[in-house]
Amino acid sequence: MTMLDDRTTAAAWPAAYPQGYAVVDVETTGLARDDRIVSAAVYRLDAQGNVEDHWYTLVNPERDPGPVWIHGLTSDALEGAPLFPEIAAEFAARLDGRVLVAHNAIFDWQMIAREYARAETTAPVRQRLCTIALAKQLSLPLPNHKLESLAAHFGVVQRQAHHALDDARVLAEAFRPSLHAAAERGVRLPLLECRPLTEWAASPAASPSPYPSSSYRTNSWRPSRKRPACPYPNPGRYETDKPLKQGMRVAFSGDTSVDRELLEDRTVEAGLHVAGSVSRLTSLLVTNDPDAATSKTLKARSFGTPVVDEAAYTQLLRDVAPADG
Repeated sequence: MTMLDDRTTAAAWPAAYPQGYAVVDVETTGLARDDRIVSAAVYRLDAQGNVEDHWYTLVNPERDPGPVWIHGLTSDALEGAPLFPEIAAEFAARLDGRVLVAHNAIFDWQMIAREYARAETTAPVRQRLCTIALAKQLSLPLPNHKLESLAAHFGVVQRQAHHALDDARVLAEAFRPSLHAAAERGVRLPLLECRPLTEWAASPAASPSPYPSSSYRTNSWRPSRKRPACPYPNPGRYETDKPLKQGMRVAFSGDTSVDRELLEDRTVEAGLHVAGSVSRLTSLLVTNDPDAATSKTLKARSFGTPVVDEAAYTQLLRDVAPADG
């Protein structure tokens, strides 16, 4: 078969596909719940993935910019940038009525949702599409699921990695052939619901920690949704040097460098089950302190449940094997 091209008519396009997309990239001060956006870019695409326009802005995070060595944005560069509430309306106009598309979309959506919650409003986004999930669904022959690998597969040249505008451009250019391949094969797009955060409340500042952190731990967030049940059967325990498999039950214990809610959302999006406790059915326990005498670590020892730290788990999440047919 030949991939659908620019001459594809609306009549030939899958009717169930969305009518427009907003390809988004945000750069942030870090990965945790209290980190802030420092820059944002949106490429608006039509139903068939053609670029309509693009938009980019710096955002003053009202705090230190975090990993300057990654995004290149210093405090001086951000000092005169608008605050998020000042760009929220324009950002929303770019997202309105479109499917949010991003590489590891749960992260971008969570950061955007939290910024809108701080501004006491919500983003007009109802669905998101993760290009990692789409690449897996299309079985693209990628060495890994990094943006640079997806770009290389489609011959897209990256000019400035970790610059929001260039990352969004690269993703938009790689998304279009992915979308056409999906349409040609009749693939159902991996669309997920975007549930906004609607509550934010100040809480007492945390006591000083001996561990460095890029985040201020002075706010608490409550998502306005309950996670659905995992649709896959439990395939059993995780085995060292093998990938995670959809349906595995994963429990978490202790502090994590990445916000726990975000880590759990990534777990659910990968097709895994977040377990609130450790039992004989638990596939894996994730903890940065395996020697701690918590109920979960003690049960893991007694049941022989495999244990990995957060860094190893994050690597495993990048390539989760599909559930058994």
